[in-house]
Amino acid sequence: MDAVNRGHYRVVFERDENGAWIARVPSIRGCHTHGRTLEQARRRIREGLALWVDDAETAELDEDVRLPGRARVAIERSRRARREAEQTGARAREATTQAARTLVNEAHLGLRDAGELLDLSHQRVQQLVRGALKGRLAPTSELRAQARKDEAAAEARR
Repeated sequence: MDAVNRGHYRVVFERDENGAWIARVPSIRGCHTHGRTLEQARRRIREGLALWVDDAETAELDEDVRLPGRARVAIERSRRARREAEQTGARAREATTQAARTLVNEAHLGLRDAGELLDLSHQRVQQLVRGALKGRLAPTSELRAQARKDEAAAEARR
């Protein structure tokens, strides 16, 4: 094997007629193994690779998992939907944080009222308003002290 490919191997995983996973490294003749599960085959191919090369423990393995077309499409569809859900969740968190800040800091609502309007606990509103500003959650004692001030200010406005 030339030095360019050292530490980097392609591994092909295929199911056999009994449902076991066969794993092989095409660039190394005779380097193959099997496992009942994909995880077991992954572990065993690294062990098998260690019989042939010195860098098996740290080698980067590029996996080529061979599946029927419909299965590949289903996996890609699932991954795409999960990425979209993560992005949507991030936008929802940001919008909720902005709404909490607006209600508390600009509309001068108390944490409990803001929480009720946002369908969140007053504690969560407090975390969003105080912790998000600093990029971290404030210590509980700070949050409690600020909550008391916010509630007192809200009572005074009434």
